[in-house]
Amino acid sequence: QVQLEEFGGALVPAGGSLRLSCAASGEIAAINTMGWYRQAPGNYRELVATITSDGDTNYASSVKGRFTISRDAKNTLYLQMNSLEPEDTRVYYCKSTTHWGSAFWGRGTEVTVSS
Repeated sequence: QVQLEEFGGALVPAGGSLRLSCAASGEIAAINTMGWYRQAPGNYRELVATITSDGDTNYASSVKGRFTISRDAKNTLYLQMNSLEPEDTRVYYCKSTTHWGSAFWGRGTEVTVSS
């Protein structure tokens, strides 16, 4: 089992920056890929960015060049968000996938970007 907890959601003005973090606990040595997803009320949960244990990253086209995903040796996951837009207003979720394919989610942190 892996437990995930997100931090850092806030209300920020358009054009501002925010850094989200996700602390992992439990069987963290089993984690392979980690990622950020986001969801607006009534909408599906969409990919923001992922990072593998080898450091390979993947970004949604809507955030490429503005957001940066990273992780440290303790499998704490980060998302640096710059040039925020009102369209980035979502609940942001952290996800981890173990080497054997089990997926775990955090409870989410809310990001609101004011225009």
